Amino acid sequence: MSESTASPAYGDGPILEMRGITKTFPGVKALSDVNLSVDRGEIHAICGENGAGKSTLMKVLSGVHPHGTYDGEIVLDGTPATFRSINDSEARGVVIIHQELALVPYLSIAENIFLGNERRRAGRLVDWNSTNTEAAELLTRVGLAESPTQPVSTLGVGKQQLVEIAKALSKEVRLLILDEPTAALNDQDSEHLLDILRRLREEGVTCIIISHKLGEIAEIADRTTIIRDGQTIETIDMTDPDSTQDRIIRGMVGRSLDNRFPERTSVIGDEVLRVEDWTVHHPTQPGRVVVDKAALSVRAGEVVGIAGLMGAGRTELAMSVFGHSYGRDISGRVFVHGREVSVKDVPSAIDAGIAYVSEDRKQLGLNLIEDVRRNTSAAGLPQLSRAGWVNEHEELRVAEEYRESMGTRTPNVLVPVGKLSGGNQQKVALSKWIYTDPEVLILDEPTRGIDVGAKYEIYTLINKMVADGKAVLVISSELPELLGTCDRIYTLAAGRITGEVDVASATQEGLMSLMTQEADA
Repeated sequence: MSESTASPAYGDGPILEMRGITKTFPGVKALSDVNLSVDRGEIHAICGENGAGKSTLMKVLSGVHPHGTYDGEIVLDGTPATFRSINDSEARGVVIIHQELALVPYLSIAENIFLGNERRRAGRLVDWNSTNTEAAELLTRVGLAESPTQPVSTLGVGKQQLVEIAKALSKEVRLLILDEPTAALNDQDSEHLLDILRRLREEGVTCIIISHKLGEIAEIADRTTIIRDGQTIETIDMTDPDSTQDRIIRGMVGRSLDNRFPERTSVIGDEVLRVEDWTVHHPTQPGRVVVDKAALSVRAGEVVGIAGLMGAGRTELAMSVFGHSYGRDISGRVFVHGREVSVKDVPSAIDAGIAYVSEDRKQLGLNLIEDVRRNTSAAGLPQLSRAGWVNEHEELRVAEEYRESMGTRTPNVLVPVGKLSGGNQQKVALSKWIYTDPEVLILDEPTRGIDVGAKYEIYTLINKMVADGKAVLVISSELPELLGTCDRIYTLAAGRITGEVDVASATQEGLMSLMTQEADA
């Protein structure tokens, strides 16, 4: 780290200049004459809607899109940079941490930190003493009190993010790029990560952070560059009194969002879903109860939220109700429209009128290598098939219908879902389950990792569903989101329901108090 710790303080001129960057994919101009200047030692935020070109720009910078595949110029420390691979950019101290963490779960922390950059003795043998000693020092720098020999698979997402930063520090990083680093973290882990970035700034490491969390950007960034539709809109000095969240939103979406949440007049009908005395045990630790005698209900035309801290059991509750997708030794009763139903497996839950949109759309919600058409029809194939044969013409028609009604931005439904932005992937995931015509739709972190404009569109779709008489259950780590979209909110702590609050009388402070109650309170 000798280079980075000796770097000048923030404000001593640019460490990076990207001039006139244009990047084209077949049929799509992802970047058009983008300019970016990052000062040495600053934390520079990049904001934009999903699909605006933020990640593409960083892939150009880091050599994922090699020199020669784009137009424009990159200047690093006053010298032209022509990176043809990630190895080239890392050799000059530019390290990128992608939103999908690049760690090997069954290797140790130390092995992951030095993977491809091994500490060796004379010859080709790995020096394990040096590896573990240096890893321990790096873990101390990022505030992670774990053994370097511990498998990464035993760590939560927040700690894995810190391992990625330690890995970057091992490469003598001078310019650290973080793509949505707190998207999957709880508030405590997010704050710890932001503290690490502040410390790195003090050491002279320059950071570029891509984030949709505007509150965090206001808290951490020195300057913010806004990108919209592949073009630079403006760069804002965050010490300027006019550097408000509303100004950033206007730049991102090209219009003012007077309200973050669309208005909705609740017309609540009869009870649709009721869960009674629901208990779930951990799948690999039989004596551990993760959901303890939970009870809740949702009515037609109603949006009900579930609030809880990480580990409270929110996703475990939802997945277990959806066909015992999680857990073992599950007990309790589920009623739909007053009739007790079996949810012993996923087909049974679907037949009962229950649908679940996973919090992890990339791993559990979508098949990223398949196209929009096949993803849209995946859960509703019985409606499209006869004698085991799928009517492909009808499948195509259904997918096109949902593409239009959901406002999914893609040229056609034959595009692989993995090519879409996060917000559009989420619309495809919603389409898949809405096509099954459920009575109850469970949405687990429905706006995680998507921008404010796409969030507004998702909220509008939720309102449309309840206007059609559906019952919607929303799990979210963002309390303002629950307060802005729900009619009632249940709080969960240590697997138990600790409260039920009407939104009209709910506050963030009151919800947090219920979310942190002791399990036996």
